[in-house]
Amino acid sequence: MSDSVYRVTQLIGTSTESWEKAAQTAIQTAASSVRDLRIAELDKSDLVIENGQITHYRVRLSVSFKYESES
Repeated sequence: MSDSVYRVTQLIGTSTESWEKAAQTAIQTAASSVRDLRIAELDKSDLVIENGQITHYRVRLSVSFKYESES
């Protein structure tokens, strides 16, 4: 394995359906503009409650991607 450098950044995804859908939305959106996503780690999940009903699921993910080498 060659030497590599990775960046870790946080994403927040939301969904009216589920935490899984919120995570999927975050990753799909990031993947449209960031290449070579590697690992996503769930940092936090929470809910928005309005009038006693769950209205939104939210997840905060730490996502890593690899920097491209110039060679």
